[in-house]
Amino acid sequence: MWSGDDIYFMQLALQEAEMADRLDEVPVGAVLVSEGALLGRGHNQPVKLNDPTAHAEILALRSAGAWTKNYRLTGATLYVTLEPCLMCFGALIHARVGRVVFGATDPKVGVSRWLDTLEGAALNHRFEFQGGLLEPDCRTQIQAFFKRRR
Repeated sequence: MWSGDDIYFMQLALQEAEMADRLDEVPVGAVLVSEGALLGRGHNQPVKLNDPTAHAEILALRSAGAWTKNYRLTGATLYVTLEPCLMCFGALIHARVGRVVFGATDPKVGVSRWLDTLEGAALNHRFEFQGGLLEPDCRTQIQAFFKRRR
């Protein structure tokens, strides 16, 4: 089901998550790729940046937009270690990404729980949404972070 490229890019997202962990941020990382080329990367930094929108996905989109000089990232694939929230899902729609691949599900704020509701919405863009890539590694990283914090 997963290609070698999928695994490689999720491993890069895990490296980004490790950077967030070193900053004492929730360890979520993301990379944005188009045609095998890395366009942008990001890791959670809402505390460091005093910005509630500084999720890994948003920072990867900003990085890719700056690199490509375009806010439309049509057809790109986002790899992210944790299932996106509703805010990030909206940003991914506006950016026109083609595919989102995530590692671990997020039962509290993950967008999956809203997909049935959003199915009937008149969204101006839809993308492929797949989860479970390197899920044990992604989940372990997040669980270790919260275990240390308790």
